[in-house]
Amino acid sequence: MKRTALALISAAAMLAFAAPAAEAQTPKRGGTFTFAISAETPNYDCHGSDTYATLHFSAPFYSTLLKFNLDKYPEVTGDLAESWTVAPGLLTYTFKLHRNVAFHDGSPLTSADVKATYDRLRDPPAGVVSTRKATFADIDRIETPDPYTVVFKMKAVNAAMLEHFASPWNCIYSAKRLAEDANFPKTNVMGTGPFIFTEHVKGSHVAGKRNDKYFRQGLPYLDGFKGVFMLQAAAMLNAFQGGQVLAEFRSVSPAERDRLVQAMGDKVRIEESSWTLNLLVVFNVEKKPFDDVRVRRALNLAIDRWGGSQGLSRTSTLRSVGGVIRPGSPYATPEAELVKLPGFGKDINAARAEARRLLREAGVPNLSFTLHNRNLAQPYTPGGIYLVDQWRQIGVTAEHKQFETSPYLAAMSSGNFEVAIDFSNLFMDEPSLGLAKYVSFDKAPQNLSHAIDRELDSLFDKQVRELDMKKRIDLIKAFEKRLFDQAYQVPLLWWHRIVPTNKVVMGWKMSPSHNLGQDLAEVWLNQ
Repeated sequence: MKRTALALISAAAMLAFAAPAAEAQTPKRGGTFTFAISAETPNYDCHGSDTYATLHFSAPFYSTLLKFNLDKYPEVTGDLAESWTVAPGLLTYTFKLHRNVAFHDGSPLTSADVKATYDRLRDPPAGVVSTRKATFADIDRIETPDPYTVVFKMKAVNAAMLEHFASPWNCIYSAKRLAEDANFPKTNVMGTGPFIFTEHVKGSHVAGKRNDKYFRQGLPYLDGFKGVFMLQAAAMLNAFQGGQVLAEFRSVSPAERDRLVQAMGDKVRIEESSWTLNLLVVFNVEKKPFDDVRVRRALNLAIDRWGGSQGLSRTSTLRSVGGVIRPGSPYATPEAELVKLPGFGKDINAARAEARRLLREAGVPNLSFTLHNRNLAQPYTPGGIYLVDQWRQIGVTAEHKQFETSPYLAAMSSGNFEVAIDFSNLFMDEPSLGLAKYVSFDKAPQNLSHAIDRELDSLFDKQVRELDMKKRIDLIKAFEKRLFDQAYQVPLLWWHRIVPTNKVVMGWKMSPSHNLGQDLAEVWLNQ
């Protein structure tokens, strides 16, 4: 199998994470695995979602074309694709599919289903949302020469195309179902994954049973699973300690980790990693006065990220100061250069003096607004509280309002907010993924600031095509400078992932992304 130069480079991007020593035991079959999900998905459609709540709900029911090999992250491996080749010039990708794959309704999976899925991702029909539209815009056409071959013809070189094909959000849907209703996946679950959907009880749980006809022989090991929606951290911790749930795959806070270890001793396994996820501050440029760059820049300058990192890392999953790429990865801006960018300097007094000047100049010295936020304890609540206090110190009043996941996302997607806390939810350290969030709104619906900036679009397109790493880094730095100068949306802090699992849970693999490894196919219970 041929790989792009970027794929080899990105192998160096992984930051070390603590993993338990390999436990060489023969997997046991059977049992129902119960785990906690700290938010409930607003709908079932992977293509239109950016929240882990959708993946932790849906991933066990679906397959993707490629996926990441978590034993060698970020190496790409096949899922539905048995093999693939990349033509010289990186303009043709040919995939050979496994032949023994069936959807849960019994219909066979063919190349037509892969084509329909990616057509929906890159060019969604009216009424369908694809937050990956910009990611797959470089696909010119998709050919299906036979039922088990899919050929992607590219308009232009995309340095990270294989990694994009491995995205966990690219759930493969039935072409027949999509033809009947393009929005079928929003309210129905029907994939080719290791588990078959059995029920979703709103406010309670999602459940699935073993797919006895799963195409990977011998998998899954479990009879079934149950994902319990636990929006309150205290309830989850109590259930974890009592053995009612055996894992929380997103993260817990440092204090919650310490509580579990103290209460459970060697019955709990703790794994930690830096996280391909950050919190963003988003200014809705369609709302006054946030259409004024001076106001946005002032609010960005007022945030002491370096001081916040020290304090918030002790009480929350927020930790590292960084730009649009995860700190420490090959494409990230080094600290010595980052501190020269607006909002990232270490002289907070000077920055706040400039912020006050900008607000006076813009005619809003006593600005007040509502900060729209999600009601998840980690890390949205501490992040919101911190921002309110930061802005208070330049004379700005922000009313902090938090909402459950569904209304929070609905308001964000409709633009019904002034300033909000958003998130950049990545699955690897690939610049095209990190930067896509900031491309103009008409090209990337996930840009919730609604900003249109053709200079950013141009820089994004150039770095996507650039195979020379040094030149690509220079383009990323130019993108970052433009973004922070305009301050449509800016990173707050990057997260740190802390995952607790009960010692009976085996076969699950830690990674720097809570979006990966959630199909549960290889999970088994040692009990």
